[in-house]
Amino acid sequence: MSSPSQQYISMQYIAPKYKYYRYVYGEWKNMHLEHEEKTVAKWLKEAQKGYMRIAFLILLSKKACHGYEMMKEVRDRTEGFWRPTAGGAYPLLQSLENAGYIKGEWGPQKRKRKIYKITEAGKLILDRALLKHSQIAESMNTLFKEYARTVLDLDPKAVTMPRMPNPFSVFLEEESKSSLEALELKRNRIQHMIKMLQNELQTSDNRLATLKKQKQKQEYTSDSVGEPEKK
Repeated sequence: MSSPSQQYISMQYIAPKYKYYRYVYGEWKNMHLEHEEKTVAKWLKEAQKGYMRIAFLILLSKKACHGYEMMKEVRDRTEGFWRPTAGGAYPLLQSLENAGYIKGEWGPQKRKRKIYKITEAGKLILDRALLKHSQIAESMNTLFKEYARTVLDLDPKAVTMPRMPNPFSVFLEEESKSSLEALELKRNRIQHMIKMLQNELQTSDNRLATLKKQKQKQEYTSDSVGEPEKK
């Protein structure tokens, strides 16, 4: 059996190592989280670029525009949710022009502006992009239904399931709605979503209460079987 002095020496030896390993683990965890955040931010940035390219092509499919006009149109139609900057928009327009999807020409105005038009190749790639997005949206809606059925134990036909929103709907409209109409539409959508989530929450609570009762019943039955017979 070790003496108290030996135990004290052992603790003196272990404590610094414990603190060191805890520090190393903390640093590794922070670096790991930072890496994940940077990765997600990169993915979102790339996704936003892809959406912005499609938005520009949709706008140009309606009429020829210069860069600032498109940036303003995107900002107005999304109510400021998307705020493209010159530093982000013009490189995207340049990449679209280099790929042959749009064509830019300098206007005759005193303040020279490059007017962009969509090409036939641009119309084809736009149609393909919108079709692909609709297929992805439909797949996501199917996943929502499967999640509700297998995890939430809900009947997708009996409840209103959330649907993947179309981020391009505001650009596909012929005329942008007024700010008041757009806000009213958004408010109605949010209210519908809240009501749907409340219904799902109530269903989940009822299911949880049923499972708890079943568990309590099973535990009571198990205890009753294990009790010795009283004489």
